[in-house]
Amino acid sequence: ADVEQYAIHAFADALENIPNALAENSGLNPIETVSKVKSMQAAENNPHLGVDCVYAGTNNMKTQHVIETLHGKKQQITLATQLVRMILKIDDVRVIKPS
Repeated sequence: ADVEQYAIHAFADALENIPNALAENSGLNPIETVSKVKSMQAAENNPHLGVDCVYAGTNNMKTQHVIETLHGKKQQITLATQLVRMILKIDDVRVIKPS
């Protein structure tokens, strides 16, 4: 179970990198920005809050008309997971030296 926990933790960390990259690429402090958005999400219980990359003055993505379908998100996560699994399988290939 310990190895599975590491894999799940690493997967969660990878997902956390998305808002960090958005903030950093927008010229914002990623740690400060993502921490602020997370605390706002928890305080307001609002799942529509995200990184304000276009400096619209609001972190509400619904207000900014930034909408992504659940189907689209599922597809992206599934494809990314399949890619990682393929890369990990490559790591398992062993070359047998001729005798």
